[in-house]
Amino acid sequence: MPNITDEAPDYVKTELAELRAALDVAVPRKILDDNLLIATWNIRGFGGLTEKWQSSSSDSPKRDLHALACIAEIVSRFDIVAVQEAKSNIKALRHLMKALGPSWGLILTDVTKGAPGNAERMAFVFDRRKAQLSGLACEIVIPAEQLAKGVESDALDVQFARTPYAVSFKAGDKTVILVTLHVLYGDSASERTPELRAIAEWLADWANSVHAWHHNLIALGDFNIDREGDPRYQAFTSTGLMPPADQCNLPRSIFDRPDRPDPTKFYDQIAWFGEGAEAPALSLDYLGGGFFNFVPFTLKSLELTKTQLSWRISDHYPLWAEFSIRS
Repeated sequence: MPNITDEAPDYVKTELAELRAALDVAVPRKILDDNLLIATWNIRGFGGLTEKWQSSSSDSPKRDLHALACIAEIVSRFDIVAVQEAKSNIKALRHLMKALGPSWGLILTDVTKGAPGNAERMAFVFDRRKAQLSGLACEIVIPAEQLAKGVESDALDVQFARTPYAVSFKAGDKTVILVTLHVLYGDSASERTPELRAIAEWLADWANSVHAWHHNLIALGDFNIDREGDPRYQAFTSTGLMPPADQCNLPRSIFDRPDRPDPTKFYDQIAWFGEGAEAPALSLDYLGGGFFNFVPFTLKSLELTKTQLSWRISDHYPLWAEFSIRS
């Protein structure tokens, strides 16, 4: 049985070379003690793995070593990646860590139980040459007092279905707390509003308390926001948590229509508090960000539909932000 660390077939090597060239153009180079590249990626159903370089029509799951090698190449371009939809089965995640090599670290939650939790975990994959765990790792629980306020239609009155996960990292002499979450999609868009408002309120309170320790707070993940300015976006930004302006019109989903001037989905976000917010502003200098469209560069020889590709790579693009960590 082949392994992800084995030498890949020639057709896979050729494709990976093209993928690397595309990444060289799209993503800034990682520079020690200079920049910090943070990404968020909902990797669809990231659980099982077929240990073949090319899965067959009878194999389940369809995600194979070729697909995983592409995922690893993309992840390797960042210093820290928040991964959503890691599943109870962590076979693909374990093989991803093998592909990335011994300098990479992983920290993740236990499985979220219950049907709304979708057997998901929250995870961070990080390059230990650039970012180290600095001590904090916790799941966010809404206090009873905040739940007791849930009398308005857009107030949260139950705990999160998938608990947000906060981990602190140190890069150079900078410390950042990353909070990743995957907001429950629900049966209707309005069901997401209370959860988004609650996380915005909680993060504002927490940012004020950790500011004394000179920690920066960044929220990232799949917020399941449909579009900029809708009630979900307004709840998310209600306490001053804001994504950078240059990310507002970026596509998030491989199913976004290229003929539309604006993305049809606004799911994935990287956001922080700016000037005038209810919490201290981020002290890191933001250098820019973007997304990576992997569709033209992955699994081309298979001539897959986008739906088929989504189960092998993902239905979401990775979204990234670059910060300066120069002293």
